Amino acid sequence: MALLGQGVLAIWNGIAPEAEADFVAWHVTEHIPERVGLPGFLRGRRYVAVDGHPKYFNFYETERPEILESSTYVARLNAPTPWTRRVVAHFRDTSRTICDVVASRGLGEGAWMEAIRIQAKDGAAFRSVCESRILPGLTAAAGVCGAHLLHGRPAGGKTDTAETKLRQSPDASSDWILLVEAVEETVVRTLRTGPLDQAELGANGAVSDLVRGLYRLQFSLAKAEISAGRPIEAQ
Repeated sequence: MALLGQGVLAIWNGIAPEAEADFVAWHVTEHIPERVGLPGFLRGRRYVAVDGHPKYFNFYETERPEILESSTYVARLNAPTPWTRRVVAHFRDTSRTICDVVASRGLGEGAWMEAIRIQAKDGAAFRSVCESRILPGLTAAAGVCGAHLLHGRPAGGKTDTAETKLRQSPDASSDWILLVEAVEETVVRTLRTGPLDQAELGANGAVSDLVRGLYRLQFSLAKAEISAGRPIEAQ
């Protein structure tokens, strides 16, 4: 389906093996509900890699990208809970980017996501071909229920906060992100030999060192699903 707002916070991360069970519980029980409950946040989703690196991909949809740079949100980043402090210290290979939603098409929500991080030779030209040809072609393909183009904001998500200091190395970021939602894994793998082939994307302006991964949906939470006053279990 089309994304719910005009902003996205796109995050990839690995996790130390000894902390993975704690991470999964924290993310579903505390962290995603906490984030989605903030003003301007609309939905959060987490995916796990079938192939690709790092292992986890999650993103938050917001009314506007400015929400992700607001004083309210930054204050939350500077006041991590004890559980957050415990888990985030075990993050590995983190990439975190505040994005503008450039284009978003689709109907419904797919269980499989191809997530491609792209550097473009000419950003304006790449955006134009994505909007006019690539995204319409993808959403016309059988089994595809959404295709989205995101553009990372310069220095978006680079604010130094208490949470960033918990991670062991600086966060990476992305220039362009192409997301394709599908109902079956085979749909994505077929697209990889067509419009999502590296050579095809390169012919449309992507440089050769794009980073892709196929991810399966684990958890999704929208603002409307959060009950008022629902307690969060601290651990």
